[in-house]
Amino acid sequence: MQATLALLLLAAAAYAQKQIPVFTKGRTNIRIARAILILVGIAFGLTAAAYVRSDLPKLLAFAIGFGIVHVPAAIVLFIKGKRGEGKS
Repeated sequence: MQATLALLLLAAAAYAQKQIPVFTKGRTNIRIARAILILVGIAFGLTAAAYVRSDLPKLLAFAIGFGIVHVPAAIVLFIKGKRGEGKS
């Protein structure tokens, strides 16, 4: 169950990272958006992994924590895509 959740959330993270340049103006803004998501994702992942003892569950907890941070951005970018909105 955790592996499936980790894969789904990592897919959301990949989608968000891929779509950021499509809907964001300027290289600096793209880098900032990506950096914020990655750094906060790492922080959440490390926090989640800190409460797990075994190696594989620790890795899965990190992946889930990392991915969950990207879900709101992925949803917003998906909606922007469906609406046909441009860069902002």
